[in-house]
Amino acid sequence: MKRFLDLADLQREEVQELLDLARRLEAHPEPQALAGKILGMVFFNPSLRTLASFQAGMAKLGGTSFVITPGQGTWQLETRLGAVMNGAAAEHVREGIPVLASYCDALGIRAFADGKDLRYDLAETAFNAMAAVVDKPLVNLESAVNHPCQALADWKTMDDLGVPRNAKFVLSWVWHPRALPLAVPAATTHMAAMRGMEVVVLRPEGFALPPQIMEKARAAAALSGGSVRETSDRREALEGAQVLYAKEWGSTTYYGDAAADGELRARLTDWCVRNDWFAHAALDCRLMHCLPVRRNTAVADEVLDGPRSVVQREAYNRLTVQMAVLYKLLKGI
Repeated sequence: MKRFLDLADLQREEVQELLDLARRLEAHPEPQALAGKILGMVFFNPSLRTLASFQAGMAKLGGTSFVITPGQGTWQLETRLGAVMNGAAAEHVREGIPVLASYCDALGIRAFADGKDLRYDLAETAFNAMAAVVDKPLVNLESAVNHPCQALADWKTMDDLGVPRNAKFVLSWVWHPRALPLAVPAATTHMAAMRGMEVVVLRPEGFALPPQIMEKARAAAALSGGSVRETSDRREALEGAQVLYAKEWGSTTYYGDAAADGELRARLTDWCVRNDWFAHAALDCRLMHCLPVRRNTAVADEVLDGPRSVVQREAYNRLTVQMAVLYKLLKGI
């Protein structure tokens, strides 16, 4: 494995090998496995779990890491191809990213969606421009429409909890005061489909996932024996559900139009997960969320602090699966 950019780049058996490796390293640590290796990370956007878990994982394997946040202690980097650089950015990624890659053994990049042009973001334009100039092992730390590290951690979390491979998995839109990227919803839908689950995307009108994302998930489901569909009927979606994955994202009908998006979501504040959402779900239905989560906005205290919530387990598993990714990229087995 030379790059970890998208679960879709791997066969299902390869994903299982990574999960098996994560469990092995969790049970039997190898504190010198990556001694002398360096992980570089470039964060164009904020992070808590991704940053901390990769640094901790690299340290647990005996390696070291450095972090670059463009514009904060370093030059601001321009990502647009063909840009006339007469503004704040002092350096282009076409120079800056190869320099950083030359200082490390593997590089991770986080670059969120621009949030203005859906076609531009679906094409992963900014991330792919940087990936094209990296000649070292590369990790997607979250791009415009993908977050493979989170998806892998979520898969392991469900395995840890004994959630059946063919269980009903509901990804539900939940309320947030502003539009958020499609990366986690896209990666989560594909992951659950690839796992072989009955995937239902529950969302209000105006927030349907783009056809490209749904088609990719359906292709994965066809290979795994799963299924993927969308609905706005909350009761029907949650009937018999064994996993409710809550996540916020922006309107795809009004993508890039903050005013129209805001007007649409202003009427949807009841999309906050509370205990009554589980009235028709399976008795052991779990609540998942990638974090950060706004309490009593997206998910109520009564659920986050209740027995259904496994959000802390998900966050912990970011460390375990990323150690496996780093091991595979830098050491191999």
